[in-house]
Amino acid sequence: MTHDHDLVLRPSKAQTEAALNPPAGRRGGDLVIETLKGLGATTVFGLPGQHALGMFDALRRSPLRYVGLRVENNAGFAADAYGRITGEAAPLLVSTGPGALTSLAALQEAAAASAPVLAISSQVPRAGLGGGRHGYLHELRDQQASFRDVVKSVHTVRAASQIPSALAAAWESALSAPHGPVWVEIPQDVLLAETDLPVVTAVDATPRELVPRPELTAVAAHLLHGAERPAIIAGGGVVRSDASGKLRALAERLDAPVVTTFGGKGAFPWEHPLSLRSWLEDRHTTDFLEDADVLLVVGSGLGELSSNYHTFAPRGRVIQIEADLGKLESNHPALGIHADARIALSALLETLGPPGSVAGPGSGSDGQRAGDARSGAERVSTLLAKVGERIAGQDLTLEQEVLAAVREALPDDSPSFWDMTILAYWAWSAFDPRQPNTMHSAQGSGGLGYGFPAALGAAVADPGTPVLAVSGDGGAMYSIAELATAKQYDLPVTWLIVDDGGYGILREYMTDSFGETTGTELSRPDFVALAESFGVPAVRTTPGSLREDLAKSLARSGPSVVVLPALLRMFAPTHL
Repeated sequence: MTHDHDLVLRPSKAQTEAALNPPAGRRGGDLVIETLKGLGATTVFGLPGQHALGMFDALRRSPLRYVGLRVENNAGFAADAYGRITGEAAPLLVSTGPGALTSLAALQEAAAASAPVLAISSQVPRAGLGGGRHGYLHELRDQQASFRDVVKSVHTVRAASQIPSALAAAWESALSAPHGPVWVEIPQDVLLAETDLPVVTAVDATPRELVPRPELTAVAAHLLHGAERPAIIAGGGVVRSDASGKLRALAERLDAPVVTTFGGKGAFPWEHPLSLRSWLEDRHTTDFLEDADVLLVVGSGLGELSSNYHTFAPRGRVIQIEADLGKLESNHPALGIHADARIALSALLETLGPPGSVAGPGSGSDGQRAGDARSGAERVSTLLAKVGERIAGQDLTLEQEVLAAVREALPDDSPSFWDMTILAYWAWSAFDPRQPNTMHSAQGSGGLGYGFPAALGAAVADPGTPVLAVSGDGGAMYSIAELATAKQYDLPVTWLIVDDGGYGILREYMTDSFGETTGTELSRPDFVALAESFGVPAVRTTPGSLREDLAKSLARSGPSVVVLPALLRMFAPTHL
């Protein structure tokens, strides 16, 4: 009797001959690169180092595209963005010790934002593993311990034969919901040792689907159908699972207003009548969500920013759909559904059926409700008017004009990457991304230096589309070396640097809290001259000419820099 798996496991004659006669001169590093190719990778990011040279030499014999950055942390940010844009695991190759540790902040951001990054590091020779103090260059007592609290999974290789399986397991982990970074480390002597193992071909590492339990779906559908004042919070999980269409269909089916978290920007159309947009740092929005009798939270853990700094206290029933088990009910009691957002929303739509198909006290096809005669759109309009009045009373015209200029200059399909800077904080609440998966920031872990190197990674993923990076002058100095990367690979990234002479948001925080500042004021270079020294065209602009200068820069091929000297202010907080 022949089973299907026999046909899969039984090699062909040609495969057998190739396996018995592998090419000469291959090393452990070749197994790494062959496995990446077999998994479907096409591009790798990284920075070479002495212990990792076995991998980098193998790249020379490989069809994989290598994009080298100047700092390991920036290479990690680029891989993060590549993963966000493509949904594929982005390989990141780094060396041992200092090189590996320098990537930690980027991997923390990838973990917070659920970006699939396959980080592969070298290690000291096998004799140095286990905590002994042998004095090897870059030696750490337990290198993987530094990463275990950051990444989804850690994999240590001790023999060449383990390389394909370890990478396949890491790949599957990175791409299983929720996506995230993973860590693989391979000793230097394993990477350099010659091998007669067969060439790695196709590798099966299909991530598992995370489906909701049907009894929970049934309860959630019942609660939503009977709701008088339903509302929806859509997080980054909706964007990552490509569930925006499902979310819109459900919101319209329920006549439920939708607010998107800062990580979920683009999950719901900004101008839709049911869109509460992203004004989460606003007490009017917080009050609105607290008043919901049934609140559906999809793809969000309701963390600090999404809960208006943990001042949000829902009074109704909460339904939380979340792929990260650790985030399920971590902040509020809920009907917790551990599932991928797209699969769960599909199940809810199927269970609810078409409008009017289920009799009950909830919403009908006319959008009217027993407890509130206003439609969802009317409730949204009232809320947004209150938000607008609050902002209008704070004399923040410059900030709104600058953000509007950026929006007008940026093509609808162009992704944007925002560093931790005041203009980005405005964009979290007030920027219309226009399309899903086009606006990204470092708000997951909040580290500086994300915007420009991340934009480079996005440009590698889709070189035909211009990309925008936004930084302050302080954050820009974290990644100024990557102007050389942008020039070397001729990547179509326009970098907007808002120069206010220091760490602007920290200046505001310290002034408000202590009456004076410490360490916030910075000496900085002439960014225009500095960019031009790298061969990158640059222009100094004004708020009045920003839209035109940005549009021109975005329309040119290759990298460019636009510098805006401006002192921007944040809108007043409502959580204090």
